[in-house]
Amino acid sequence: MKLDGTAAIVTGGASGLGAATGRLLAEQGAKVTLFDLDEETGEAEARRIGGRFSKVNVADDAGVAEAIAAAEQQHGVARVLVNCAGIATVMKTVDRENRPHALDAFRRTIEVNLIGTYNMISKVAARLAAWQTDEEERGVIVNTASVAGYDGQIGQVAYASSKGGVIGMTLPVARDLAMHRIRVMTIAPGIFLTPMMKGLPQAAQDSLGQQVPHPSRLGRPEEYALMVGQIIANPMLNGEVIRLDGAIRMAPR
Repeated sequence: MKLDGTAAIVTGGASGLGAATGRLLAEQGAKVTLFDLDEETGEAEARRIGGRFSKVNVADDAGVAEAIAAAEQQHGVARVLVNCAGIATVMKTVDRENRPHALDAFRRTIEVNLIGTYNMISKVAARLAAWQTDEEERGVIVNTASVAGYDGQIGQVAYASSKGGVIGMTLPVARDLAMHRIRVMTIAPGIFLTPMMKGLPQAAQDSLGQQVPHPSRLGRPEEYALMVGQIIANPMLNGEVIRLDGAIRMAPR
């Protein structure tokens, strides 16, 4: 698919992986709408790339529907969706004082990372499926999982569950949408230099980077965006999860 003039939506687009993806898509000529809850940063990023911004909670049924409709009114039907919105919760199943994992925290992680991703997929796909075209494909959806979905660490039970859900739904959603000529892929990043990671001391960042076999450093958001671009460009990539992790396999802690 050629991106020039194509409408695209990137969730979690105010910073990190989402912002880098929005920039790459815009550089290739896409008309980008960024969805995020961080209004100030999101608006600034949208201005930077010549796109638009919507303050959206991806787990909100009505809010997502309204935001997609508004984006479509200005840019046309979104043929590219990249789901980067997500939250991380660190909490053990049972803590040192024998208290169970807070259910609200677990539920919130699932709502944003898994249900929010599905909410975006289903609503964008529904509008795209009705769009008439003779092209081989109508659109491409790229989700963000995590290597934690395969080898979650101690304290990552909620996060790993949510990302494992994204991994698990990739193939069936791709099969569901094949009749509409919509491809669905998922990227499972390893340790990337996101805003959360930048808050750690440099020594901690270096230590984490050294755990990656090769290249022995933290991944760069631009490298995630590059993978998105490669998925969009290759029509045979469908229904698969790609680990983008430098061959790391996470230790228990």
